[in-house]
Amino acid sequence: MSETRLRPALKGKELVLAIIRWILIIFFAVYTLFPLIWLIISSLKTNFEFLAQSPFSLPAKPQWVNYFNALAVAGLGRMLLNSVFVGLLATLLNVVIASMSAYCISRFRFRGRERIFTLFTAGILVPLNALMVPYFVIINKLGLYNTYGGMILLYCAIGIPMSTFLIRGLMDSIPMEVEEAAYIDGCGFFGRFFHILLPLSRTGIVTAATFEFLTCWNEFVFANLIVSSEKLRTIQVGIRYFTNQFSTDYVSMYAAIVISIVPSILGYILFQEQIIAGMTSGAVKG
Repeated sequence: MSETRLRPALKGKELVLAIIRWILIIFFAVYTLFPLIWLIISSLKTNFEFLAQSPFSLPAKPQWVNYFNALAVAGLGRMLLNSVFVGLLATLLNVVIASMSAYCISRFRFRGRERIFTLFTAGILVPLNALMVPYFVIINKLGLYNTYGGMILLYCAIGIPMSTFLIRGLMDSIPMEVEEAAYIDGCGFFGRFFHILLPLSRTGIVTAATFEFLTCWNEFVFANLIVSSEKLRTIQVGIRYFTNQFSTDYVSMYAAIVISIVPSILGYILFQEQIIAGMTSGAVKG
């Protein structure tokens, strides 16, 4: 009798929990998507409609010309290419360095190994804005101010702590027996690293590369700090120039923001499985 009485009670409790869970999911979905939807709608208005009408009203006629103005008139196309160029090279350099450091920390046993790893991961906790002056001085002393090389080197450096943390977590989950078998078969140090560990760690590497590229793509402070030439501006720096002292082209600026968001969304959609697997790697060890 007690079991038959408990079953309806459990089903009722599960139903209530399911309803609460779906309410929370819908709430956070609306909370996340609403600003993006508002941004897209605003980018299709005229400046008069945006300033004079309700911010939630629909445009009388979609103004696709705003996207043309953002790309052609404001030179956003060149800035997009700059962001892609800097982001890809910085990501490639970052992943190579982080993979090597993660490999040494993960597979070799030496004194102070965990302390070195702690120093790497401590960089994740340091606010980047607190290092603006040291970074600027270093880049200036190296003669890399207002160059692609300065941005690439800086973006690579600020992403190494996170990339090392992610890749090391996945390398730790790879059994040592795999590498030992390769060593017995005559595989050298570089062979084990490039032909065994790197392919098996591709999930963590893709995750680190995705985070690094998105960081480079969305970064504004350092791109504005160490670059002054109009030809070298990235897309995030370029968006600010839709605003000047006397007027602001809001709708074209919003169109530029929408354009800048698209690569981030596409990147996450394409690599979401690898990102989730990389973030959870090493969480459970059997």
